[in-house]
Amino acid sequence: MTQRYEPIFNVPPVVIATVAVLLLVHALRTLVLTDQQDAQFLLTFAFIPARYATTALPGGLYPGGFGAELWTFFSYAFIHADLLHIGLNLAWLLPFGTALARRFGAWRYVGFMLVMSAAGAFAHLISNPGAKVPMIGASAAVSGAMAAAMRFAFQQGGPLGVFRGGNADAYRVPARTLFATLRDVRFLMFLVVWIGLNALFGLGTVSIGGEEGQQIAWQAHIGGFFAGLILFDAFDPVVPRRELDTEPSG
Repeated sequence: MTQRYEPIFNVPPVVIATVAVLLLVHALRTLVLTDQQDAQFLLTFAFIPARYATTALPGGLYPGGFGAELWTFFSYAFIHADLLHIGLNLAWLLPFGTALARRFGAWRYVGFMLVMSAAGAFAHLISNPGAKVPMIGASAAVSGAMAAAMRFAFQQGGPLGVFRGGNADAYRVPARTLFATLRDVRFLMFLVVWIGLNALFGLGTVSIGGEEGQQIAWQAHIGGFFAGLILFDAFDPVVPRRELDTEPSG
């Protein structure tokens, strides 16, 4: 039987489309919109916990009404503060997004990333109730993709082996159970380093502007990460190992 191979950097079209959309949104803000229009754009599409405050907002401070209360759970992820911000997210999106897209397929990948965005926004909302600083960036979704990839990356014959041979089937090995993943020393080491990096780069959110306001929304990152770790099974089309290990009935 001939073994199938794929180039290491053969990025799936859906991931390329994700990168293109993120870059186009940033280009629109920086090259087309005026400063005033961009501020209005952020108020409409960034995630702002104060939008959900029980007290009425005078003068329609946050545009979009009820619709914005829904779409900003997702739309904030398409907006970035600057080229460094978007570059860092793309650097993580390309390897982990590629792994998920190859395993999930395009539509499952899109659905998963949107759910991760919403999970990150929700984590930020409950940890920063009433905050007026807009949160933007795809980091929560990318964090979810990282966690999901950990569910199958360390498996025997998994995608870590791609860097030694490029076997396309590496993305279709049965995933470990959540409990087994949480007991894996390699995953725990990855988790410690990842949480440490989030703590190192600071607390808070990415704001509309001003260098001192550009901080990491660490709560959203953690929310996206653990959502990806837990919800992986709901999106994974690969047959679980426990089913493969079950003897067929006579």
